[in-house]
Amino acid sequence: MTSLGKRLVVEGAGTAWLVFVGCGSIVLNGAAPQPAYGVLEVALAFGLALATATYALERLSGAHFNPIVTVGFAVANRFPIRDLVPYIAAQILGAVAGTALLAYVASGRPGFDLAASEFGANGFGDHSPSDYQLHSALAIELVMSFVLVMANLLMSRRAVSRSVAPLVKGTCLALIYLVALPVTNGAVNPARSTGPALFVGDWALDQLWLFWAAPMAGGIAAGALHALLWGKPRASHGGTVGKHGEAA
Repeated sequence: MTSLGKRLVVEGAGTAWLVFVGCGSIVLNGAAPQPAYGVLEVALAFGLALATATYALERLSGAHFNPIVTVGFAVANRFPIRDLVPYIAAQILGAVAGTALLAYVASGRPGFDLAASEFGANGFGDHSPSDYQLHSALAIELVMSFVLVMANLLMSRRAVSRSVAPLVKGTCLALIYLVALPVTNGAVNPARSTGPALFVGDWALDQLWLFWAAPMAGGIAAGALHALLWGKPRASHGGTVGKHGEAA
């Protein structure tokens, strides 16, 4: 079994990759005079980033890269509670590191102003890409977070092939972003939301609560439903972490 320290490094690195690639597809292309990327391309960037990181790192940490996935697995009794806070902390630090690298790269463009840029941050109302209000953002983040966590739980079942699961998870995230990008700029991941918000500040920090509260509620609901429908896994062997980061 991989040690907790190594798993935390992997979770941080995978989250950093997801944020850098996904938000980079918004920030670096969106900064150009004629943006090269639209909703489809950004959604694919997030989905492919998750799929590649999962293929590469799943055996080491379970490849959560998202606090709501970790919480959902814990609620479903498929992840040890003692590792919950360290995993979430590593994911947040990874997201901040990925955002910092993105800010450094973006600063190389003449005229780039981080303070004036939304920098891939999530928002609603005046800060929604298509001016969607709070109730729309709340609904989309809650429902899509539920779907994402449930997909991760179902793909973690032992009967599912390791060669298929990462592709399904990445495809699920891409489909979610196709719908969520016009509403909130695509979140369903509190770590992904926190990184850009810390750099943008102001309104992004004021609205960050929604991108923790709604996704967490969706993730908890998915974990509870999974536990209800499929029950607890077979007796734990000392609460060790298995191949998907769940309690084995």
